[in-house]
Amino acid sequence: MSAVRRSAVAAAGIVVAVTAVTGCAEKADGKASDAITVTATDTKCEVSKTSFPAGHVQLAVENKGSKVTEVYVYTPSDKIVTERENIGPGTKATITAEIKAGSYEIACKPGMQGDGIRQKITVTGKGAVKSDPRLDAAVAAYRKYAQEQADLTLPAVTTFAEAVKKGDIEAAKAEFATSRIGWERTEPVAESFGDIDPKVDVREDGLEEGQDVEKDWTGWHRLERSLWKDKKLTDRDKELADRLVADLKDWQTRVGTADITATSMANGAKELLDEVATGKVTGEEDRYSHTDLSDFNANVEGALKAYELLKPVAAENDPELTAELDKQFPALKALLDKYRKGEGFVSYDTVGKDQRKELSDGVNALAEPLSKLAAAVAK
Repeated sequence: MSAVRRSAVAAAGIVVAVTAVTGCAEKADGKASDAITVTATDTKCEVSKTSFPAGHVQLAVENKGSKVTEVYVYTPSDKIVTERENIGPGTKATITAEIKAGSYEIACKPGMQGDGIRQKITVTGKGAVKSDPRLDAAVAAYRKYAQEQADLTLPAVTTFAEAVKKGDIEAAKAEFATSRIGWERTEPVAESFGDIDPKVDVREDGLEEGQDVEKDWTGWHRLERSLWKDKKLTDRDKELADRLVADLKDWQTRVGTADITATSMANGAKELLDEVATGKVTGEEDRYSHTDLSDFNANVEGALKAYELLKPVAAENDPELTAELDKQFPALKALLDKYRKGEGFVSYDTVGKDQRKELSDGVNALAEPLSKLAAAVAK
């Protein structure tokens, strides 16, 4: 679930801040000094250049505010071009992205909520990025993977919805986590459309100001609350089950139109780790079902898939980085494997504070080098 709709408060007293502090790696077609500086505060979003050439673009972000923030680049229709979440106060992050000519908005979101403080920008010229057949193949393979995950989700979510509609609480509970796996593996692609994630994956505390919990809250987590907290299924829940299937069918048909580039794959992998850090490790994501570790594992699997496809180019451009990633991915998977139970995972409410801290440390150890992957493939 996007940080726009996510509480930044860590549970159980664990501070999980994956801040993506990176060096300012050189652009593929310029120098580090060519980076667009974005200075975020609690009340401002200052951009050093409001017009710049298309191609590989670096955004050098500094959060001078008192709140955790995130930075997005949006199209006029609010489609997400690139993003970086969970940038802590007093920290910096470098975002490398491929941006085509056109009009956009850069948004800073203090507190990781709302529409953000926005600045209009214009990206000019053709800015064609030099084609690399290996990256073209990686993008094609990842596009296929994203479609496969959407296709796998629909039967699983239909089974979940049918159980809800029958009023079979235990059967619905058993299918809940499985129905989310494909979504969680490729969530950045789904979020890029802007309008699907708020329908299917928002939590109660992530509703926008003015939205009504009973009328406007839809999706997995609304049904999760009914199943585990309310322990009953109403006619409204049965309607929401049908709506969840319909919204995910919409996602399934639109996945093939997603604008995917090598850098968006790399940034998406980092976003998946941010999802883990701010929602899964804290226990906030699946707060009623405590199936957070299933989502956690799916996020890591999705990030690993993107990395594996990009690795041939990244290894050539930055062998030290890929050596570190080759170390940290298995290390995090080994930590997760400690909590496997049958085909799934233990309930997250049985995972203690020290164990959660160990998982948090593993996420941070992977997220830091993963934040450099986009720059490595863009060299």
